[in-house]
Amino acid sequence: MTDEPVIDGWGVVEHAVKLRQRGEEFVLATVVWRKGPSSGQQGSRAIVTASGQTIGWIGGACAEPVLIREALRALETREPRMLLLGASNHFGDLPQSVTAIAISCQSDGALQIFIEPVVSVPELVVVGRSPMAQTLCKLADALGWDTQLIDGPDFSSSAVSSRSLVVVATQGHGDEGVIEDALAATPAYLGVIGSSQRGEALLGYLADRHISQDLLGLIRVPAGLDLGRVSHREVAVAVLAELVKLRQTLRPIPTEVDSAASATEAVDPICGMKVKADNANHPFEVDGEIFYFCCLGCRSRYEDDVAEALLAGDTTC
Repeated sequence: MTDEPVIDGWGVVEHAVKLRQRGEEFVLATVVWRKGPSSGQQGSRAIVTASGQTIGWIGGACAEPVLIREALRALETREPRMLLLGASNHFGDLPQSVTAIAISCQSDGALQIFIEPVVSVPELVVVGRSPMAQTLCKLADALGWDTQLIDGPDFSSSAVSSRSLVVVATQGHGDEGVIEDALAATPAYLGVIGSSQRGEALLGYLADRHISQDLLGLIRVPAGLDLGRVSHREVAVAVLAELVKLRQTLRPIPTEVDSAASATEAVDPICGMKVKADNANHPFEVDGEIFYFCCLGCRSRYEDDVAEALLAGDTTC
């Protein structure tokens, strides 16, 4: 028994806003249609976090594990999807954009759920005070990025997180110290504005300071796409273009990994649903083999089938 209140309705939306403000990635699921009997109601909402935790309510034991699995896939692909859960006789001719998943243990009930991945806003930290640095921040602001412009002497590793995209544009004024401080926070990206020759000198200096090759491999110098001979302000465009391109491959690592999200999958032998092979999904052992079920109803039916088979002398169940 827990004293924590159940979050539902608009409370789910309010919680989603807090997660977004903290920079956490998640999927927002909304029931857009239902056919009874189903515990999920039209307009019901739930959040699925990157670790597989569910906050809110969209349906019972059959719907939730499917939602978690499909939500994590949507978070990986960065694409929203429409799910149709229920008996296969509800499917018919469906648009290509709808993913139909048969759940036989829901009987005649069905749910249509829209899942929308909410990805984190990029954190851009630009170190320097040149016209290029200022232009880069203005361009990133126009994209809605979380942007900081910090002068070199004022910079410290406390301004950087593992999600940060750091661009060092101090142009020879204390580059080495800024880069070392940035590396201490292991950012998602670290680029340095400068020539290839300057980059070789910086990497050599840092190697002499016993910075590991793994950390040195984080440094992109010169930063930005190669656009040929361009002005200082056009360098900002080249750097932003590279960051936009790389953004799709950058994934923050969840601080906690839910055991249910990392467990291997099994198939419910009664309804055919894929479920996590963990203690939450009603394990039942028969002759040394463990079976997992989406709900206690499926497990009870399987127990009855095994009992009938044993009475009939069939030991192949």
